[in-house]
Amino acid sequence: MLIESNVPATVDVEARLNEIAKRYKQAGGVGINVLNLIGGQADGLIDRLPTAVRRNLEAATVKALNAAMKAAHSSRSIVPDQKSWLNQAASVAMGAAGGAGGLPTALAELPVTTTLLLRVIQGVAVEHGFDAAAENVQFDCVQVFAAAGPLSDDDGADLGFLSARLAMSGRAMQAVISKVAPKLAVVLGQKLAAQAVPVLGAVAGAATNYAYTSYYQDMAHVHFGLRKLAIDADIPHAELIERLRQKVNRAVVR
Repeated sequence: MLIESNVPATVDVEARLNEIAKRYKQAGGVGINVLNLIGGQADGLIDRLPTAVRRNLEAATVKALNAAMKAAHSSRSIVPDQKSWLNQAASVAMGAAGGAGGLPTALAELPVTTTLLLRVIQGVAVEHGFDAAAENVQFDCVQVFAAAGPLSDDDGADLGFLSARLAMSGRAMQAVISKVAPKLAVVLGQKLAAQAVPVLGAVAGAATNYAYTSYYQDMAHVHFGLRKLAIDADIPHAELIERLRQKVNRAVVR
């Protein structure tokens, strides 16, 4: 559901797509610094986690997402959307606290950070003129979590999170969470492993949370910026996704 606004008569589609493509390409930049800090590769991070933690990652992710949905939605009437820098500061503080005690505190911090990330995504939806209380917008907010993650080596080819759609039903939100959870479990597993790096502890936790907040904020701008453009320009969403994919892939080749 889009909140009514005064839309200009003409829309510079190419300029808007260029801005969205630029936002997409910059999204993972901070994550590279995190990998340099902890001296690892994204693909090998999860292997550092204990077997029991790896085995329960998906279940923990579903639990964190369910808790985040309830907390993020209910908190909107109490705490307004915050400025980007304030979200970053809160996320860094939580990451530092989570990383200070190693894996146990990182696990305890996970649902809290997931809630903050969801609030950040909801705030971006509102910024683009969408109603965060609308069911379809809530679905889209969770869908943003299907993006590759800030520690991935995605070369720009993974734009599938933009086009994924599920039919609405009585248990539609649970279906969305179940669909997103496997991929997010990998992403959050990387976060846990980074925070649990010996010695670095709080520093790694703070840096990791900063990277994650920056990344999902950028991806939310990509997702909702494209949805808004489809409405403003009256162009099919799927067509805009393909045009964006071409722009991103050209930038990678160069």
